[in-house]
Amino acid sequence: MLLDADPARAFMPYPAVAVPQAEQGPLAGLTFAAKDLFDVAGYPTSCGSPHMLAMSGIKTRTAPIVQRLLDAGARLVGKTITDELAFSMSGKNAHFGTPVNGGAPDRIPGGSSSGSAAAVSNRLCDFALGTDTGGSVRAPASHCGLFGIRPTHGRVSLELCHDLAPSFDTCGYFTRDGATFVRVGEVLLGADSNPLSSKPRLLLAKDAFGILSQEVREALAPAVRQVEALLGACENATVATEGFTALYWAMRYIQSREAWGVDGPMIERYHPPLGPGVADRFEFSRAVTDSQVAEAQVIRSAFRARFSDLLEQDTVLVLPTMPDVAPLLSESDDALNDYRNNALNLLCLSVLSGLPQVSIPLASRQGAPLGLSLMGPAGSDLSLVSLARRIADGADA
Repeated sequence: MLLDADPARAFMPYPAVAVPQAEQGPLAGLTFAAKDLFDVAGYPTSCGSPHMLAMSGIKTRTAPIVQRLLDAGARLVGKTITDELAFSMSGKNAHFGTPVNGGAPDRIPGGSSSGSAAAVSNRLCDFALGTDTGGSVRAPASHCGLFGIRPTHGRVSLELCHDLAPSFDTCGYFTRDGATFVRVGEVLLGADSNPLSSKPRLLLAKDAFGILSQEVREALAPAVRQVEALLGACENATVATEGFTALYWAMRYIQSREAWGVDGPMIERYHPPLGPGVADRFEFSRAVTDSQVAEAQVIRSAFRARFSDLLEQDTVLVLPTMPDVAPLLSESDDALNDYRNNALNLLCLSVLSGLPQVSIPLASRQGAPLGLSLMGPAGSDLSLVSLARRIADGADA
């Protein structure tokens, strides 16, 4: 860590090693952090696991996407805590601690990119890299009051980044403000292959809002009106015609099979002590059957085709990022797991479709942040980022 102090407990306590960056570039003057799944020369990569840290050694190569940011003039200030093996969504790491949610310190930050979200929300850096497999950028963004993006699957390089479930893994990032969100996106995402117009067609995910409590819908209503004031009225749309339960299980079975393929051999060989929740998820992953995976793949394929048609060119879907504000730190592990499973009903839409989603910090409830999301067609990522800035600027005006 290259900071003098870490009051948010967001960073891994590695000895400081300076990482060279370009003196000039589009990101000059900005500081950033990288989730401790990305390799950075001079540092180990823990993946949130003491065992993986012990096996890591000091890396001699830097992940290309981190290098791109350095070459653009941004200064790396450290590597951030991740949930263990990135297989959680609470932000609580049994081995390295829980980073502080800068938007609601008495609540969980959300994971597995918890350290990155904590670093940005506590103003320890200007932006931070995270990964999003099942929601690990979008959830912390909503919980901590940040802008966050899960890009089109495959758009951003994950070379020299530890996998969780490769057919779902993506590299995203967090910022506090819309201007920085766009500035980083121009470097990280590059030009869109499928840009949106200044006033795209809007769809409202009626069934997604329908699974929220009345209190959460009321909290998000002004944010939806803010979007409509800028872009025009939304048309109602049903996004989960298969039912959220079917999509939830399709995502879980595929993610679990792939996660066991990535980390299962290490777990079976060394039997490392795994934290609460993480151990249960890997036990579940071990038991997933070929028939469950095959059925899940059929559901994913059909959903992906239908959902891509729904979000045709120049169409944007408006939906809740999470089912509620972040749970309190005092909640039980069982309660956190229930919240996680409920959240996956919303988060699985982008995961299964591979389409981009941004979360915008437009709402709050009980004094805690609550995000509203936009999804667009494949390749519309930078347009969504720019649209998020325009909407937020309108809310701030």
